Amino acid sequence: MKEYKYKINGNPYKVVIGDIEGNIAHVEVNGTHYQVEMEKAPQPKATVIKPVVRQAATTPAAPTTQVVKPAAASAGKSGVKSPLPGVILEIKVNVGDTVKKGQTIIILEAMKMENNINSDRDGKVTAINVNKGDSVLEGTDLVIIE
Repeated sequence: MKEYKYKINGNPYKVVIGDIEGNIAHVEVNGTHYQVEMEKAPQPKATVIKPVVRQAATTPAAPTTQVVKPAAASAGKSGVKSPLPGVILEIKVNVGDTVKKGQTIIILEAMKMENNINSDRDGKVTAINVNKGDSVLEGTDLVIIE
């Protein structure tokens, strides 16, 4: 069971992800239970692409956040991958910046802790695949460095 706290448009949400049976996840949002149907991703690590909420007509809709799925590797380029699922708090580089190995490029919040995501090599940032506030899965290419 995993528990997350989100703030969407100033409103706090407590999300608990329970059992996952096939492509159905048992999710609780602020004490209300939902069965969320997930589409299968082409890669086995990324099982959630887009949540689809099924609920009774009288229940308010659950909040949604953008989930960024792992991208396919690009030839000749190195993607700095997310080491764990979390939320992007800060992006410390821009496209075109030159980075050194070990330089902090992104700050990721996971399990209520801020994690520095560092460049794994020297090079030039050619793409940033996430935005501040995005939820990402483990293995997601965050930044592409040439």
